[in-house]
Amino acid sequence: MRTVGVEEELLLVDPESGDPRALSAAVLARAEADEADRGVFEKELYGQMLEFATHPRTDMAELGAEIVRCRKEAARLAGEIGCAVAALAASPLPVSPTISMNRRYQWLADQYGIATREQLVCGMHVHVAVESDEEGVAVVDRIRPWLPVLLAISANSPFWQGEDTGYDSYRSRVWDRWPSAGPTELFGSPERYHRRVADMVATGVILDAKMAYFDVRLSERYPTVEIRVADVCLHAETAQLIATLARGLVETAAREWRAGREPVDHSVSLLRLAAWQAARAGLARELLHPVTLRPLPARSVVRALLDHVSDALASTGDLDRAREAVDGVLRGGGGARVQRELMERTGSLRKVVTECVRHTQG
Repeated sequence: MRTVGVEEELLLVDPESGDPRALSAAVLARAEADEADRGVFEKELYGQMLEFATHPRTDMAELGAEIVRCRKEAARLAGEIGCAVAALAASPLPVSPTISMNRRYQWLADQYGIATREQLVCGMHVHVAVESDEEGVAVVDRIRPWLPVLLAISANSPFWQGEDTGYDSYRSRVWDRWPSAGPTELFGSPERYHRRVADMVATGVILDAKMAYFDVRLSERYPTVEIRVADVCLHAETAQLIATLARGLVETAAREWRAGREPVDHSVSLLRLAAWQAARAGLARELLHPVTLRPLPARSVVRALLDHVSDALASTGDLDRAREAVDGVLRGGGGARVQRELMERTGSLRKVVTECVRHTQG
């Protein structure tokens, strides 16, 4: 059974006003002082962000429980210095981000200018184990068309700098300002994959291979494929669902590869349209079906994803729980809908943030 690990980026906010607070260094210092937290939490580009990483898990219920524990521990550490954590993929309130300075982050600021200064967004990355680079590239090639559906399920960033953007996932639109971000063409082999990354680095436009910000890539650190499309999810249950579906996609793709089935050869330009539509619509309107790339109601496309991975989920005992979780997120509408409903009810983006602090731990 493939292991799965999750990385989540959380927003540090004032518990009363909801304003983002650049206190990650103080939170990390407290985490390092506690042996149980050492290595769990990491520095991010901005002082208003805090990242954590789970251990690799084979049992998805255990992974979900660890996500909850990490969120609660992040909240405890933040609370000790007078702030809170919110699983928001973008700050609803206006903010001038504070870059956490080191040589790497300074290079990003110098190289990309305003695009770096406007990257205060929080994502969720899912690492799924693969046996080799050959299997990993086969997976990367085969799961590309399904990734916009994961984005739509996770969508949790409707507000930006005090305004409703009209998007359910505006984070993904901001993230795509990086020149190396987004979907990729088919690679076909590990050699072509690594050659493409090396050629990108050789241009000087990106700093190193870590900046190959593909929607899905071979991990630089672990024997995994890293799926990088999701917003950080408001609810831990949704994060667990994204991780479950991600493992199902990887296992399904690996089985197709071993059976000699070729990947669907959608162009990057069409995959970009599918990602844009997912960011705009979330679960509220139509998505592009991953096989036909024609619009269908989001509910139908999410069900198509579940059908696509159902054999893989059944083999790990996750199918029934995934069906229940999909039903729940389709009823509730996801983080973007929750945020907009809070705004409609309270009339205050500050209250949206402070209520989402409670959702994050709930």
